[in-house]
Amino acid sequence: MIPGGKGANQAVAAGKLGLNSVRVRMVGRVGMDAFADHLKASLSGAGVDVSAVHSSRSKPTGVAFISVDAAGQNQIVVAAGANADLAVSDVEAMRRVFRDGSVALFQLETPLDTVLAALRLARAEGLRTILDPAPAQALTGELLRHVDVLTPNETEALVLLGRAPGPVEPADAAEIAAAVAALGAHMVVLKLGSNGCWFHGAGESYHVPGFPVQAVDTTAAGDTFNGALAIALAEGSPIPHALRFANAAAALSVTREGAQSSAPARVEVDALLSEFR
Repeated sequence: MIPGGKGANQAVAAGKLGLNSVRVRMVGRVGMDAFADHLKASLSGAGVDVSAVHSSRSKPTGVAFISVDAAGQNQIVVAAGANADLAVSDVEAMRRVFRDGSVALFQLETPLDTVLAALRLARAEGLRTILDPAPAQALTGELLRHVDVLTPNETEALVLLGRAPGPVEPADAAEIAAAVAALGAHMVVLKLGSNGCWFHGAGESYHVPGFPVQAVDTTAAGDTFNGALAIALAEGSPIPHALRFANAAAALSVTREGAQSSAPARVEVDALLSEFR
């Protein structure tokens, strides 16, 4: 059982990668249980401000059960728990968290109406918005129009398009990324696992290769990618550099077991980037 889910994994990754460069804050809900204590301690230990992670009396902390096969691929079953208690009525209180920020990273383990309201607020406060559309589900054009950077993996992209889930061939990545972008998001980063990612937006469309590593456990690779992308953009990196940085962080994460524990430190990412300069 891993407490916290994608949002917490992304925050831990961002905290490790942004330590001493940018401040990382998390908004969310946990239960009043031992998992909550563990989660908040893990976040704080990674340098994340948890003052906006509040407790719910009605539900336990969200957890995920993860199984990993011999090839390092995972299957995840999520019990949302207190994540489902993050309500639209909580959004206005997020203003102080967004104020003075530059990037807001979202995912879909909280109610969609809350996500939409928070995206609107982040935009109103002048932040660049990133949405990791997971768990995979259809999304409205109204929600996607508030997304600056949409980062689906192959399955999530196909679900967004109403197509049957399955592997995406590298030759099809450009068409799929463009089709997803047509749904409303300003830019799309299609995550392709070991093949890196495909970017579509701002009049450009191109592939950013991955890094050759031996995968042990792919759990939280996408979360690490998103946390790293948020940090790079917050630091002012241009998109091509930010995507390469995110690919490197994700590549390192699959070489070790676990979710939050697999997120690399900044020095490790910088070393990998230097190796493949």
